[in-house]
Amino acid sequence: MQIVRTERAPLPIGPYSQAVRAGDFIFISGQVGVNPKTKALVIGGIEAQTRQALENIKSILDAAGSSLEEAVKVTVLLRNMKDFKKMNDVYSSYFKKNPPARTTAQAQLPLADAFVEIDVIARSV
Repeated sequence: MQIVRTERAPLPIGPYSQAVRAGDFIFISGQVGVNPKTKALVIGGIEAQTRQALENIKSILDAAGSSLEEAVKVTVLLRNMKDFKKMNDVYSSYFKKNPPARTTAQAQLPLADAFVEIDVIARSV
């Protein structure tokens, strides 16, 4: 097992790692739309937060030597299912070819102003 850490994504605020490489897989903790430089949620609603969460995931995967193309399973948690279409429009621009398996559910998110949280399991290359 190897811990993956990068300053190009928000650092953990609790007792967890950004990601863990275990065998042939990388398990990325849930990412919200926090800009790692400002440490604040981005402005612009569900679209901007989805984009930032996925950019954070890309940075973590890059630090682990992998990429979004290696994603096999994604979980998307939405504060409000009414945001599904807007989230999905942004999400689909990141997974154009061979999209991974995905679960999307409504949940109460840990940050009060967060609209979306996304976690990923990807293959290690």
